Amino acid sequence: MTQALPHTVDTLAADLRALGLSAGDMVLVHSSIRAVGPVAGGVQAVVEALLDVLGPAGTLIVPTHTPANSDPAEWSNPPVPEAWWPVLRGQSPGFDPARTPSQWMGVLPEVVRAWPGAVRSAHPHVSFAAVGAQAVAVTEQHPVEDGLGERSPLGALYRAYGKVLLLGCGHGSNTSLHLAECRRARPVPAEHGAAVRLPSGGSRWVTWTAPEADSSDFEQLGAAYEAGNDVRVGRVGNAETRLMAQRPLVDFATAWLDEHRS
Repeated sequence: MTQALPHTVDTLAADLRALGLSAGDMVLVHSSIRAVGPVAGGVQAVVEALLDVLGPAGTLIVPTHTPANSDPAEWSNPPVPEAWWPVLRGQSPGFDPARTPSQWMGVLPEVVRAWPGAVRSAHPHVSFAAVGAQAVAVTEQHPVEDGLGERSPLGALYRAYGKVLLLGCGHGSNTSLHLAECRRARPVPAEHGAAVRLPSGGSRWVTWTAPEADSSDFEQLGAAYEAGNDVRVGRVGNAETRLMAQRPLVDFATAWLDEHRS
């Protein structure tokens, strides 16, 4: 039996266009590169395909979160001794958009973060990186107390009528649903902390209060949305992929969370 050839920039771009991604779009991409299958050029080729489809007027956005830059008093997997807490808070280099790698986001966000012309928001927990025409506008404002809310890149995507692409992953990875959490009538508050790098080269520990992020029911929420709304489902390479407009998704999710969460 003849084995299938590797995917290429051109074949992946064709798959993305067939799914409905277009030149000039602003799109937030969540991804599992392993699901795409063999690609000539690997993850670089996937990014090239996305940028080829979006064109010079489009904007590619990815999550570059750093969840381990958090209060060690809250760590449970594994926990650390209390004697370590002051050292971890006071001696960490601190988040720097240019230096700090993302964590647990997959390989594609790291490639985008380092792409020529990429810019990254300054949130020490839930930053986003972007490449393209609106990259600066999407990332320039990102206050710590509104990490996933209206003044975050998620809010900027909502106002721009942007799209969400789930490349080989499900709604459990769909960070736009956290914007809906922040829009609830009574969002659940939580305390946060992180180390932030100073221009002088040192760091400082900052704390803030923001709505708690909970993705435990996002797969159920996403299935409910897909049951009655426009979600394009197809293959990009080998990966089952979903493309949807973000604004109606967030509007639906806000109402769904108010109904289904206490």
